[in-house]
Amino acid sequence: MQGWKTDTVGAVEIPHLLTGFAEPDTFIGATMTDTGRGTFVLSGSPITDLETLGQMDIYPDETAIEVVKLERTFYGNVASAG
Repeated sequence: MQGWKTDTVGAVEIPHLLTGFAEPDTFIGATMTDTGRGTFVLSGSPITDLETLGQMDIYPDETAIEVVKLERTFYGNVASAG
């Protein structure tokens, strides 16, 4: 996850709207704390691998962390009796 740097190592801040770009049927497997400013703060393992960072377009006020990408499973619903 790429986002704005925070004062906490391994934490980034992202706009709420960024979550809308997740791949279909997946979601971000990290706790997101609402800042009240239209952004979330989330934590993960800092990405330090230079090759990986070199493939990203990261601005000076940004950094990247590794978070789990989880898949959503739909088991269907029970038809209501009626």
